[in-house]
Amino acid sequence: MGSQEAKTVCVMDASSRIGAALVDRLLRRGYTIHAAAFGRGDEAKAASWSESKRVRVFRSDPLDYHSIADAVRGCSGVFYSFDNDSYDEFMVEVEVRAAHNVLEACAQADTVERVVFSSSVTAVIWKENRKLAEDVDERDWSEPNFCRKYKLWHALAKTLSEKTAWALAMDRSVNMVSVNSGLLIEPELSPSNPYLKGAPEMYEDGVLVTVELKLLIDAHICIFESTDAFGRYLCFNHAICRPEDAVKLAQMLSPLAPSPPPSDELRVIQERIQSKKLNKLMLEFGDELQVAE
Repeated sequence: MGSQEAKTVCVMDASSRIGAALVDRLLRRGYTIHAAAFGRGDEAKAASWSESKRVRVFRSDPLDYHSIADAVRGCSGVFYSFDNDSYDEFMVEVEVRAAHNVLEACAQADTVERVVFSSSVTAVIWKENRKLAEDVDERDWSEPNFCRKYKLWHALAKTLSEKTAWALAMDRSVNMVSVNSGLLIEPELSPSNPYLKGAPEMYEDGVLVTVELKLLIDAHICIFESTDAFGRYLCFNHAICRPEDAVKLAQMLSPLAPSPPPSDELRVIQERIQSKKLNKLMLEFGDELQVAE
């Protein structure tokens, strides 16, 4: 995507954990930033950005097209993510409509060179007969009817919003790349995290994966700046396949819960998901991630 000097990019939702971290990293890399906040995050962080001459804070509503268009206007790139604490059928519709608004705004803006769309591994792994399928990679999609049947609302929202974004991007010739990430490991992680609906089945299927914030942000930067980036990228650090890993995750989610007794009957699950495409891109991108850091 060329040199980052003097480039202006939009980060939306800048009030989310991913968005806030992206703003901080992009600032260190020399970008000018339109920080479009949906208003659910850290107001102190937004206030601190306001002190920087290279950050302009926008109060955006994902359902208000004009507020999205205002934030995107004049930007060469857009980093988009949407997260909510809980999901139901209504929130699925909200996320799909928000994705449409963002891609429409990007299509209307003459300056946008690339959109990095944050999606999820849950948009990849859920389908009928999934145990009979080959290993999962970025070519796979979750099946909407399966998600509806088992009320996997987070997976349905991520699947339909990403499909909506891809359809509009292809129709309007928007250069879009998606990052389908695993469960983000963060201090506030709890059993109520909507990603974890169906976690026991994910574990049994060998597709329960987690990602640390640093890798996730590195992946976004790499995918935006690399001219070779295209399509979808699965992004995760670790696959939960061993009993001890499952116990560690359970303790992280519920620190006060008693530890299960050791058992010789627990088995190692075969990992059935891979992120070779992202690993190859980041290896080729190499030391560029350290530039201007």
